[in-house]
Order: sequence, then structure tokens, then C-alpha cells
Amino acid sequence: MAQKPSIPKGTRDFSPVEMSKRNYIFDTIKSVFTLHGFHQIETPAMENLSTLMGKYGDEGDKLLFKILNSGDFLSNVNDEQLAERNSTKLMRSIAEKGLRYDLTVPFARFVVQHQNEIKFPFKRFQIQPVWRADRPQRGRYREFYQCDADVIGTDSLLNEVDLLQIIDEVFCRFGINIAIKLNNRKVLSGIAETIGEPDKIVDITVAIDKIDKIGIDNVNAELLDKGISQKAVEQLQPVLTLSGSNEDKLNSLATLLANSEVGMKGIEELRFVMNKTNEIGVKATIDLDPSLARGLNYYTGTIIEVKALDVEIGSITGGGRYDNLTGVFGLDNVSGVGISFGADRIYDVLNQLDLYPEATRTTTKVLFVNFGEAEATASLKHIKKLRASGISAEIFPESSKMRKQMGYANDNGIPFVAIIGETELANGTIMLKDMNLGTQQPLTIDEVIEKLK
Repeated sequence: MAQKPSIPKGTRDFSPVEMSKRNYIFDTIKSVFTLHGFHQIETPAMENLSTLMGKYGDEGDKLLFKILNSGDFLSNVNDEQLAERNSTKLMRSIAEKGLRYDLTVPFARFVVQHQNEIKFPFKRFQIQPVWRADRPQRGRYREFYQCDADVIGTDSLLNEVDLLQIIDEVFCRFGINIAIKLNNRKVLSGIAETIGEPDKIVDITVAIDKIDKIGIDNVNAELLDKGISQKAVEQLQPVLTLSGSNEDKLNSLATLLANSEVGMKGIEELRFVMNKTNEIGVKATIDLDPSLARGLNYYTGTIIEVKALDVEIGSITGGGRYDNLTGVFGLDNVSGVGISFGADRIYDVLNQLDLYPEATRTTTKVLFVNFGEAEATASLKHIKKLRASGISAEIFPESSKMRKQMGYANDNGIPFVAIIGETELANGTIMLKDMNLGTQQPLTIDEVIEKLK
């Protein structure tokens, strides 16, 4: 008996109906990106591991999918290396490429590689899948799409303001209520400096970024396990428990970080971004969250994370500023900032809240019934005119029983059925049936086009 086929955990198939919904997501995000002056690029699914490794921290490196070298990938491995059973060392010899973990690092590589061909500031967007060897769970997949927008070649904070407007516009169009959480990496550096642990900035940010998931007590325990002193952990508590309005939080941070130049710079940047965004006006809730770190080593300034308010799910958009990312590829002093929409999580949110427009549920607008050769020929001529007018139409491929053809229309959610029988052939008309109302009327092809448009 043949084994039942399956797909890897953390991946999904999508039916035509599901793809219609997903395309609605992609098209909506793409239209907003374009409205704000961003231009589309694409990069390969696989990158050299030298491009990817070391850009996401130790935890991120572990989640990279490695691709075995072509041919005999063990040809450069000796028996001693095999006997040692050190997978990390062995991987360097048998895998030189990996699937991209995100779109930002490949974008930085793209900028460096094509720096003489592009004009700065460069505004790009990219909608492509990424892969992470993570443990699959609700809202977390091993293969998923990201929809990124980045501006590189300018350090103006107006870019952050523009990206927050993009986020607000996209989710307004989707009808999803959101909270945009903001922080600044300089504030985190100032915190580490103030509590006397500047060298532990990565350990601190990785730990406190989990506060929503594991709670403050477990965060404190992790900090102690990382070698951070009890005194430093105690000094950190006022930061982790800040409350009040955004202005109250900024003022409290300014008091706590008064002796940290870098921390005060971060507060200044946060204040600018939040004030400008408030002046322009957005519908989303803006929330200053000093525990927000996102755990990625390349952020150097603003950090952004978006949460859906009406559904329990992880972040559905994130991003931030990365002033030195291209430096690791040989291009120094190029500042960048970007955001990434998690299309798969947005898809789940829209499904749970049933927020898809009715149009996304339909592909074909009108189905022509097939009664035979003469009727089919007339139908094909009409279909050509409908399609030329931008109306999706098809004919049932076989001259089957009426019940079967009408069932096909119902099963596929086709709202109109066009019937051409002997009478219609003689009159040059079409009997158009509205499948939702159950009514029908004879119309000319021009009248059908006018009605369906």
C-alpha cells in the first residue's frame, strides 16, 4: 500500500480560495508600498551561508536551514571529522549555502553588491518567502512570507514616521485593530550601561524581549543565569515595570538614564518619532515599550513591533533601524530602516475575524453553460468580449447535465450563470442567472457587460 503523501511540519498547502485571500493581502500591502514611493526587487531563495551567519545572533544562526553541497558533499570530510560528530564544525565542510532567514540581510547584501547601480536614498520593497528551522506552533511556521519595505542611505527619522504611516494604512485597509510598540536600541544600550553591564547588552535584550511570553520572574532568572549581577537585575526592574502614558514613560526613562549619553540619544529619537506621528495622526495605538528588543543584533535605533488587539497571536509586523548592517559586507556608514509584514500571521488574523472582502471569495464572475457545439461557439465569442472588458468568465468544458454544471457554479462560488440555448441563439441574447438571488433575465452581451462591471 502506497504511503500517504505529506508535507514538512511548519509548512502549508493553499487552495485556490485560500490563495485568493493571500493575494488580497499581498496586493493590499504592495499598493500601500507603491503609494509611498517604494520599488520592488527580488533576491534568491538561497544565499551563501557566509552572508547569513552571524547576522541574527546565536539563536538565529541555529534556525538557519542549511543546504548540503551538490554532489558528494562528504568528499572534503575525513574520517576523523566524522568520528568527532561535531555537527557545527562538520557543517562548514558540507554546506556552503542556506535558505534565507529574512529579507533584510539579503537586501543589505543586494545594496552592497549593486551600490554603483542604485541611487540613494534607496526605497525598496520585497514580498517573498523565508525559512526558519523553528519549532512549529500556532502562528509560527517554518516557511512563511514576509513583505518588507526598507529605506537605505539616509538617517532621517522622517523615514520611521513614514513607515509607521504605512503600517497604520495597511491595517486600516484590512480592518484589523492594532497596537504599534516602539523602543530604541540606544535606550537598551543606555539601560545596560546604567545598571553597570554594558558588555551584556545582547544577553539583556534577548532576555527582556521575552517578557510578554515568559513573565518578569523568568526573565530575571534568565538574566541571572547569563551572569548578570543581582544588583544589576534589581536596578533593571523600574525599567521593566514602567507605566503611564508614553510621555510619562519617556520622562521616567530620561530620569533613569540621565547619566547615559547613548540612552538619552535614544529617548530623543523616540520622542521625535512619536511626536511627529501624533502630529500627522494615525488610527493605531502607539505604545512605548522599553522591554521591546526583538532579539536581533543588527538593530541600532528605532525598534517596531505590531500586535493585533482582537486576536491572540504573535507579532504581525516588526522592524527597526540598522545603521551598520551593510558594513559587514564592506560598505560602511550607510544607514537603513525597514519594516516587515508577516503575511501568514495576517492571513490567520483575517481568517479568525472574517474580514475578507466578498470579492476575494470569487474568481470567476460568470459561467457559461455548455449545451453543445453551436451554443459553445457562441459562448466563446461572448466570453472573449467579457474578458476584454475585465470580467472573468469561463465555459463548462463538457456538454453535461444542467444539474452538474449548476453544481459546479455553486461549488466554486460563481455568482452568475449565462445560459445560451436555441432561443438565445436565435435572438442573439444571453439568459443571465443571478445565483444568489435565483432570478434571471435575457440580456445582450453589452447589457451583460454593463451589469457585471
